Amino acid sequence: MFSVSVRDNIMIAHSLKGEVFGPAQRLHGATFVVEVTLRRASLDEDGIVADIGRATTLLTEILETYAYRNLDDLDAFKGRNSTTEVLAKEIHDRYAAGIRVGRLDGDADKAIVSLSVVLRENPDAWAGYDAPLNG
Repeated sequence: MFSVSVRDNIMIAHSLKGEVFGPAQRLHGATFVVEVTLRRASLDEDGIVADIGRATTLLTEILETYAYRNLDDLDAFKGRNSTTEVLAKEIHDRYAAGIRVGRLDGDADKAIVSLSVVLRENPDAWAGYDAPLNG
């Protein structure tokens, strides 16, 4: 299995409901490093998993939806906590949709077998979502 990863950063605001979140129940900010990893069984004829430039552009475009926004105000998070894990799943789903419509390279997109999204708020704390692309 071969893989390639791309990264970007995002700053958001949100609040979380429930005693388990303690002071994070109040509106607060978070800065994340977001890493997307694409996997495929074999390299393409150019010897790559996917075009890194296109993979990065897709991630940047997805993150622009959330950057410098209060996630509590976005429809995607209405009625649920915008935890790091939930945000990772949202980004994963949107990235997978981009792959399905050929945003990476058309034919190369069909060879991607899995996609993972990891959000790191600091080097020791992270959450992610990993699934087969057709899963």
